[in-house]
Amino acid sequence: MALSKRPRVLALANQKGGVGKTTTAINLGTALAAIGEEVLIIDLDPQGNASTGLGISREARAISTYDVMVGEAKLADAVVPTAVPQLSVAPSTLDLLGVELGIAGDADRSFKLRAAIAAMAGESETAGASIRSRNFTYILIDCPPSLNLLTINAMAASHSVLVPLQCEFFALEGLSQLLQTVEQVKKTLNPEITIHGIVLTMFDSRNNLSGQVVADVRAHMGDAVYETVIPRNVRVSEAPSHGKPVLLYDFKSSGSQAYLKLASEIIQRERRLTAA
Repeated sequence: MALSKRPRVLALANQKGGVGKTTTAINLGTALAAIGEEVLIIDLDPQGNASTGLGISREARAISTYDVMVGEAKLADAVVPTAVPQLSVAPSTLDLLGVELGIAGDADRSFKLRAAIAAMAGESETAGASIRSRNFTYILIDCPPSLNLLTINAMAASHSVLVPLQCEFFALEGLSQLLQTVEQVKKTLNPEITIHGIVLTMFDSRNNLSGQVVADVRAHMGDAVYETVIPRNVRVSEAPSHGKPVLLYDFKSSGSQAYLKLASEIIQRERRLTAA
């Protein structure tokens, strides 16, 4: 089952929690939409923080990614608009906690999401430009903080993996396991998958340790690390409690500007990848 060339699908993954994965999904999606892309965020984390951070109430999640994963709904039917023009989300609920039990016996258990995305992309070519059948140019998948079947589904459905990495002492701990998982997925489920890049998050310029972490990660991972570094910024932390991406909450903040810069860098890297 080959991956389609459009939309470009990126999984945001890191088995460690608290690294800024969901924050990056929300704000990168917003930044991509702000510079003209048509973006869908697929919330594949049972905590549903990406959905909440985009202002989607629990009541508005009548159809969720759980329903999509167990085959009870099409992905297009789960898509809801956000307050950001050109940014939509397929929200999650706590039901996702039980999805592994529900699909574990299925032969195609690792390909549920890929099939759902492919079906939606096929429908969008014939169904016009309604919110549920848009021609998305980017799909960002917010993975849970573990290497479980949901994350495997995300990687099997994605062209690339984007890895958020916190600027802390143990930043590189666990990264090798994630990279090994990507390699295993490449060998067995998705030969097209690559590491799109590593984004360093929660950088504190006042802390010497943050600078040392950036230097260490760049020394180990080289060009895989994006030039853009996301600063530790109180406005970024406050925005989710208001159900807004930081670009809507405070466009001029350092966090907003960093995510806009990251979006531009990702598009430039995409052009190089697709041209190769």
